[in-house]
Amino acid sequence: MTTVLVSAVALVDIDGRVLLAQRPDGKSMAGMWEFPGGKVDPGETPEAALIRELQEELGIDTWASCLAPLTFASHAYADFHLLMPLFACRKWEGTPQGREGQRLKWVRTTALRDYPMPPADLPLIPILRDWL
Repeated sequence: MTTVLVSAVALVDIDGRVLLAQRPDGKSMAGMWEFPGGKVDPGETPEAALIRELQEELGIDTWASCLAPLTFASHAYADFHLLMPLFACRKWEGTPQGREGQRLKWVRTTALRDYPMPPADLPLIPILRDWL
């Protein structure tokens, strides 16, 4: 089974809310809510992938020094195994916008379970709640 490395971020606003992005139609798990991020390309660090993905998907800029490693998810899907480091970030430039048609929502950690999420993301919720 192939292992896929995906980097994700919990963007935390001044009110302590976390940004979720809804997977757009046409993608696997469309309609589910997830932490922003994406695949790590060969030769790329998880931090560099996240900086690139945040620029491409949300139109915001951040720096490796602003990405704090928080936890990770390890989940076996039917056709691949996902390994996903989750970083926390409180500092960026710009206003997040769904540049790929995805809806965005700022959510309190106590309400994260109200949003359908991919199975790999679910174990991250209690860790985020305890951290924030």
